[in-house]
This record gives sequence, structure tokens and C-alpha cells, in this order.
Amino acid sequence: MVNITLAVPEELKHKMDSFIEINWSAVAREAFLEKIKDLEFIKNFKSKSTFTERDAIDLGRELNKNLVKRRV
Repeated sequence: MVNITLAVPEELKHKMDSFIEINWSAVAREAFLEKIKDLEFIKNFKSKSTFTERDAIDLGRELNKNLVKRRV
């Protein structure tokens, strides 16, 4: 296993220190794995999508029109 160094705000570190029973390295590993799973899912989903940038722009415009109608 390799080591990495993370920077966290001082206030967060103080809060972490108040839970000495927690293995923060394990918490970080789990968080990294979850984020990677999410990103891999999105990457896979996008690779199979036929949705184009033009489609996104058109959908955004249509949504904006509908939001304006709702507010009136």
C-alpha cells in the first residue's frame, strides 16, 4: 500500500481528533472508492449516450421557458 498526504482545514482536524476511535485512513479509502465508483458509472453512462451538446442546449432553453411560465 502507498501513502498519500492530505491537507484539511485546522477546524476539521480538531473535530477529527475528537473521535480517536475512528480510523480516518479507512474512512478516506472508502470515500475515494465511492467517488471512483460514481465517476466510473458516469463515464460508462456517457460513453453509451447519444445525447449531444445541441440536445443539451435545446433542453436547457425549453426548461428555462417552462420555469418562466411557472413563475407568472
